[in-house]
Amino acid sequence: MASLAILASLAGCNCQQAKVWQTPPVITPGNNCGEPPSDAIILFDGNDVSQWVSADGKSPIKWKVENGYMEVVPKSGNILTKRGFGDCQLHIEWATPAEVKGSDQKRGNSGVFLMNLYEVQVLDSYQNDTYFEGMAGAIYSQSPPWVNVCRPPGQWQSYDIIFHRPHFNGNKCIKPARMTIFQNGVMVQDNCELEGLTTKKPSFYQVHGDKEPLQLQDHNNPVRFRNIWIRELPESR
Repeated sequence: MASLAILASLAGCNCQQAKVWQTPPVITPGNNCGEPPSDAIILFDGNDVSQWVSADGKSPIKWKVENGYMEVVPKSGNILTKRGFGDCQLHIEWATPAEVKGSDQKRGNSGVFLMNLYEVQVLDSYQNDTYFEGMAGAIYSQSPPWVNVCRPPGQWQSYDIIFHRPHFNGNKCIKPARMTIFQNGVMVQDNCELEGLTTKKPSFYQVHGDKEPLQLQDHNNPVRFRNIWIRELPESR
């Protein structure tokens, strides 16, 4: 088959510059929705937690692992991946407690932090009022989800996140981080540009490495996680 560049030339394409694309690599998708493709790095398969350490970066995690999931043990601390990631595609499944306790931010609260700094909120947002930028599917403190697509408490939910890291030149951020999020198969964030760290405003960027760990949060609620895998992506075109 002729390359795109040749076809564009033959067709008299008025593109600014003909491009010669590289042949995309072949990978095998998972057999079922949510299963990792062949090039995924498996971070948690339901049993093996060897990819994770406690927040101190060296101690074994203290979360409960049973029945194919790991569960936050309140006050045991956040957990981190041993390796760092930059641009990536992340799949993670989570469930808030079936027994509802508390309301607002005290109900099924946790978080998924890309590069240990940029949080996608985990919360039981099913018939639970809270501030919009703190709902499930929010980029915490910065961008509310387009829609509330939470399932009832105790049911498994999924995030599929496309993350592009920020770029720095010295102490200055020259290219902000961006994030696209699907919750339960529904887009809730579309290539959203982050203002900086997902702490309470005012937000700002702080210089960090090109690859940093993924972090899962202990927010004193026994939230469960399973089927966690990640794909490293090439730098943005």
